[in-house]
Amino acid sequence: MKTQHVGRALLALSLGGFGIGTTEFATMGILPQIASGLGTTIPLSGHVIAAYALGVVVGAPLVAIVTARMSRRALLLLLMVAFTLGNTASALAPTLDTLIVARFMAGLPHGAYFGVASVVGAELLGAGRKGRAVALIMAGLTVANIIGVPLATFLGQQLGWRSTFLLVGVIGLVTLLALWLWVPHVASLGGSSIRQELSALRQPQVWWTSLVGAVGFGGLFAVYSYIAPTLMFASGMSESALPWVLALFGVGMTVGAFLGGRLTDHSVTVAMWVGFAATTVVMTLFALTAQSPWAAVPLVFLIGVAAQFLAPAVQVRLMESSPGAPSLAASMSHSALNIANAAGAWVGGVVIAAGYGYLAPAWAAVVMTLVGAALFAVANRGAPRPAPVRAEHA
Repeated sequence: MKTQHVGRALLALSLGGFGIGTTEFATMGILPQIASGLGTTIPLSGHVIAAYALGVVVGAPLVAIVTARMSRRALLLLLMVAFTLGNTASALAPTLDTLIVARFMAGLPHGAYFGVASVVGAELLGAGRKGRAVALIMAGLTVANIIGVPLATFLGQQLGWRSTFLLVGVIGLVTLLALWLWVPHVASLGGSSIRQELSALRQPQVWWTSLVGAVGFGGLFAVYSYIAPTLMFASGMSESALPWVLALFGVGMTVGAFLGGRLTDHSVTVAMWVGFAATTVVMTLFALTAQSPWAAVPLVFLIGVAAQFLAPAVQVRLMESSPGAPSLAASMSHSALNIANAAGAWVGGVVIAAGYGYLAPAWAAVVMTLVGAALFAVANRGAPRPAPVRAEHA
C-alpha cells in the first residue's frame, strides 16, 4: 500500500481510539455531575465506571471468538456502530441503574475494537513494528485525554453530563465514516477460524500476562477514577481547572505512548519493568504531596506517562504469546486492563467510603502495582523468549 493510504487507515483506526478514550476517561471527570444529576453519591456513581469496564472485559474475548471468520474491516465497522448506539443510550438513561446498563453495553465493543485495530495496524506497518503500531492506535486514546476528555468534561459541567455522551456519539459517527472510506479491503486482514482464535486460551503466558495487566494496571484506575473529587476536595482546586488538568494527563499519556511504544519494540520485558517502577514512584509521591495543587498537577502528568509504558507492552506480549490467534490475544489485553479499571474503581471507592480520604486510593495503587510486578516476575520466569525482529525502515 502507498504510504499516504496507510496513514489514512491508521488515522481512521486512531479516531476510533479517540472516541473510546473520550467516553472512558471523561466519565471520571463528570462523576460529580452524574451523582448530582441522578441523586446519588460519588462512590455509588463510580459503579458507572466499573460497569463500562466490565462490558469491555466481557465483550473483548466474546466478540473476538464469535466474529472470528468476519473480515477485520467489516468487524471494525460493526463494533463502531455498537459503540455509537451504546453511548447514545447512555445519554438518554433516566436512572443510575439504566445508566449502568447502558455503560456496560457501550463497553462491549471497546476491547475488541482495540484488539482488531492493533492487528490491522501491525499488518499495515509491517514486521518489527508491533509496538509502534499499537502505540499509534493507542495515540487516539491519548489524544482523547488532551482534547476529547477536557472538552467533554467542560460540556458536562456547562450543559449537563448527558451532553458528554452525546458528543461521543457524534465522534462515533465520524469514525464510522472514516473507517468506511480509508480502511482497505485486504485479503490478509480476513478473520481466522473460531478454533484458531480459541487456541490463544491454551497458552499459559496469555493468562499470566492478562493477570499481570489486570492487577498491575489497577492502581492507575484506583486514582484516576476519582481524580475530579480528589483534585477538588484534597488538592483544593476549582472545578473550572479540571479540564486543563485532565488535558495535561492526556499530554502525559501521549508522551508515554511514544516512549513506551519505542521501548516495547526494543524489549517488552524492559518496558514492563519500567512501567511498574515509574507507576510505583509516581503514586507514592501523589499520596504524599497531592494536598498541594502545585504538586498534584505535575504528578497527574507523570501518572499519564507511567501508564503508557505498561499498556503497549502488555498488548504486544499477549500478541507474541499467541501468534496464531492475534485478534483474541490482543483483545484480551483490553479485558485485562478493564478488569483493572473495574477493580481499581471499586478499591478506590471502598477506601474513600471508609473515610480514609481522597488520597488513600494512591496508597492502594502502590500496593496493586507492586503485586502486579511480583506476578510479572513469576510469569517471566521460564517464559519463552521470542527472537528479536529487526525493524524494516522505509
